[in-house]
Amino acid sequence: MQPFTTLTSTPAPLKVINVDTDMIIPKQYLKTIKRTGLGTALFSEMRYKEDGSENPDFVLNQPAYRKSEILVAGDNFGCGSSREHAPWALLDFGIRCVISTSFADIFYNNCFKNGILPIKVSQEDLDKLFDDADRGSNATLTIDLETQTIKGPDGGTVTFEIDPFRKHCLLNGLDDIGLTMEKATKIDAYEEKLKARAWA
Repeated sequence: MQPFTTLTSTPAPLKVINVDTDMIIPKQYLKTIKRTGLGTALFSEMRYKEDGSENPDFVLNQPAYRKSEILVAGDNFGCGSSREHAPWALLDFGIRCVISTSFADIFYNNCFKNGILPIKVSQEDLDKLFDDADRGSNATLTIDLETQTIKGPDGGTVTFEIDPFRKHCLLNGLDDIGLTMEKATKIDAYEEKLKARAWA
């Protein structure tokens, strides 16, 4: 998993509340178990018209936001079913950070497992960040995970809270497998003890 330390990007504003996982990645794309290739299907029902052409009104189709790595979204982001394909699609598109006032618990946990930083802020701070995002390519946000800050284009700073263990995992790029491998030496030593007992 790619470590998350600092991230500077034009933020994309998605002013929609209760964005569920079916909106993030519709059910017809859930047949795959691969984590790659889902970026083109991200928000597909909003991004594309019925004929398959792009919807120019959708934020991620607009020139200023096509390469956004930060998504500023409405309350209760990631609600609905527990599909892990949702963070896979966000990450494959290039989104490394989602900022909202609240997240559905399962989606929130799945983000950390896949290298995405979900940040919870107050409604007041979210409104400020929406204002910054509305400025398009004229404004960028910088996320610093170590200092737990979001720096705006005009020098303003928003701080955020994060669980220390999750922060450690993101900073070091540790998913569940990576965490297990950190203890590889102890695991090997334990297995050697078991072998020794079996032959005793």
